[in-house]
Amino acid sequence: MSLLVVGTVAFDAIETPFGKTDKIIGGAATYASLAASYFTQDINLVSVVGDDFPQATIDQLNEHGIRTEGLQIKKGEKSFFWAGRYHNDMNTRDTLATELNVLMTFEPVIPESYQNCTFLMLGNLMPSIQMKVMESLRERPKLIVMDTMNFWMETAMDDLMKAIAMVDVLTINDAEARQLSNEYSLVKAAQKILKMGPKYLIIKKVSTVLCCLIKNRYFLLPHYL
Repeated sequence: MSLLVVGTVAFDAIETPFGKTDKIIGGAATYASLAASYFTQDINLVSVVGDDFPQATIDQLNEHGIRTEGLQIKKGEKSFFWAGRYHNDMNTRDTLATELNVLMTFEPVIPESYQNCTFLMLGNLMPSIQMKVMESLRERPKLIVMDTMNFWMETAMDDLMKAIAMVDVLTINDAEARQLSNEYSLVKAAQKILKMGPKYLIIKKVSTVLCCLIKNRYFLLPHYL
């Protein structure tokens, strides 16, 4: 199994009712790759960081068997940064800062050795970039999974809708599902989103369960700890 992960390797600052961090390592591609490394050894990463990103973290990715040939390091530039505050229910959040930095000019380059991947994980990125990645692969992977967030719903909705129509699985949280569909009921929201193109939908509820939907069927999946 060959997995290609394209997304953010970045910094986050997280505030919850139970604690607060300053700038820490974050990014969808960072954690998707690390999580996958416990199940497969064929993981290829494509992302971009500034020269403020610690080499020790890149070394840690390599130690987990994650290939970083596709990780661009931009000299004199800053890495992507996101800050957010989670509410008491740990399901809803407020975005406090979104600094695109190197993502503003990111052009993903898929190395030759990364081509012909079995699975593609598109982490949270500009929808136009997600589409470029899919179009740059010589063969369509068996499964394409895509994550996104409210920021793109507010700033790039047209491109987001096009990208959603191209993937097999869409993953978003419950607040994003409601925003994308303009429906409060998650069942109605899911039904509307599935009509946008994806075969499967995963709605994440941070503190409780995942709501997985396939056409008119759905089930709840408690978090694995």
